[in-house]
Amino acid sequence: MNSKDIANIRKQFKLNNDLINIREIFNVYVQKESGEIYHHVIQPFEMLEQESQELFLMNFKKILTGNLDAKLFELKFQRDVEDSTQMILFEGLQADTTNDWIENMLQIVGKMFAHTVYEFDTVVTFIRGEYRKPTKKRDQESEEGGNDEVYSNEFILCSLNKTDQPKKALVFDYIEREFRSNNAFDPIINLAQPLSGFLFPAFNDNAADVNHILYCAGKANQPDETFIDQVLNCEEIITALEEKDSFELILNKVIGDTVDSQVISNVYEEIDRVVQENKENEESEAPKLDSRDIERILTVSGVENVDTAKVEHAFKAIVDDEKHELKASNLIPKSIKIETKVANLTLSPKDLKHVKYIMFQGKRCLMLEIDDDVVVEGFRLESEIV
Repeated sequence: MNSKDIANIRKQFKLNNDLINIREIFNVYVQKESGEIYHHVIQPFEMLEQESQELFLMNFKKILTGNLDAKLFELKFQRDVEDSTQMILFEGLQADTTNDWIENMLQIVGKMFAHTVYEFDTVVTFIRGEYRKPTKKRDQESEEGGNDEVYSNEFILCSLNKTDQPKKALVFDYIEREFRSNNAFDPIINLAQPLSGFLFPAFNDNAADVNHILYCAGKANQPDETFIDQVLNCEEIITALEEKDSFELILNKVIGDTVDSQVISNVYEEIDRVVQENKENEESEAPKLDSRDIERILTVSGVENVDTAKVEHAFKAIVDDEKHELKASNLIPKSIKIETKVANLTLSPKDLKHVKYIMFQGKRCLMLEIDDDVVVEGFRLESEIV
């Protein structure tokens, strides 16, 4: 799934929307440490109070929120796995009865707590529904009624959430007109910060892909490897941060420890050009770079004497899988930080070319090229010609 696919389905999680139909919601309360199921209940989603529906819809959006390869990951299922989660989810998607669906989801809950112990009670929530996406706009001048043409697919979404104990507080009782401590002992389900979750199947090019699943990590660049392997039975992944670090190590091996700011700025600009060109062409698959692409980028960026064998050797030395390609969008830092004892500077990669590291009167200096006046505390600084 690309960012556009995810955004399309995420925005449908709202009340009274005919493009998404959540039929059932299944909540499972699991006790801490033992991992035993204390209670589970299934309900038609429409039977929930509106406030509860809104809270759950907010939670479901959280599962579909975040950057790809950092918070959200499209995972590929492993082959030839006994009791594979792919088959359990597929059977659950096709289940004719509610009891069959419950049985499938409880199997997944069992896998979740077979290898992980939590220090707090947790709630696992599953929903099953239908996602509809318009594929053709209706002719407004046509006299024919009905909806636009759509593609429709069944889906299962899961959210794993922790519970928090209510804090003791002093409250004012309006009825008795008195101050007293609160007596609430019911645990609070933290729907705002899911521990993890997933959407099955993945959606690509307006079609369901049952060989892939969209996984949501609790924190950016910190996917739960045990959950991915033992619960979802999916192949290993590389995060955006890991790919960025790998790319920097490759550059270091090819270019060396020192580099001109203009050259490194050119490298990031060229990669960004590849990314933007892909977006303009509305390609469904994100652009990826192999050793030959990196060699070309370094050459056009001004790196002298780029050697093919050296780039290939650096790539193989850093990236374990020789067939792996680096996703271009993961290689561009959001910002570049220059830290010194005097001051810290944060700027975008494209502006790095305006920074020069020079020796002036025997002192190390950072020279920043700017287009406007510098104002400090309401005063415009005087310029000095050197």
